[in-house]
Amino acid sequence: MRVVLYGASGMVGQGVLRECLLDADVESVVAIGRSATGKQHPKVTELVLPDPGNLASVEDRLRGYDACFFCVGVSSAGMSEADYRRVTYDLTLAVARTLARLNPGMTFVYISAMGADSTARGRVMWARVRGETENALFALPFKGVYALRPGLIQPLHGITSRTPAYRFFYAALAPLIPLVLRLFPNQATTTERLGRAMLQVAKSGAPKQVLETRDFNALRQ
Repeated sequence: MRVVLYGASGMVGQGVLRECLLDADVESVVAIGRSATGKQHPKVTELVLPDPGNLASVEDRLRGYDACFFCVGVSSAGMSEADYRRVTYDLTLAVARTLARLNPGMTFVYISAMGADSTARGRVMWARVRGETENALFALPFKGVYALRPGLIQPLHGITSRTPAYRFFYAALAPLIPLVLRLFPNQATTTERLGRAMLQVAKSGAPKQVLETRDFNALRQ
């Protein structure tokens, strides 16, 4: 399996990349972003683009891929709807439309968020935009499209968030997160479990397109 990975430097993306490198079925990973991750591995190729949503200059290098793991995400705190939409909807769809044209046999796996609004008409801005993004992806001519909606994610294996507020949050709650995972397994996961679930979905599909935490935690991995 050949994989396109967006968001490899983020917390979720780091976890997905780790699981890809450990998986014998993954032949290669191309990580696309504004900056290099610095990851040195025979499986990994990095494409650093000033505008990661514009793939025109590298289209010839993006054919023949089997899966895209799209892990780009930002907090909506302090952002206008227009700015949040540019990062969440516009970037995702620009990439997905190009990849669907180049690789119609690809499976596109999108990291959404718990609480995303599938009606895209609710009052909560970020949930509405996330839901609209999911719906637009489902309409594209991929082999398969899946949206995973994680809640609390425990970073493992030295993985950290690039967002200072998130690093503080995880550092402060680190002793409690294992307890949350045991008591609320339907609302919490780990970077390892999430990465493995994305690989499983890419390989074998899933019973439905929208997977809540309880759904992808339950996948046989």
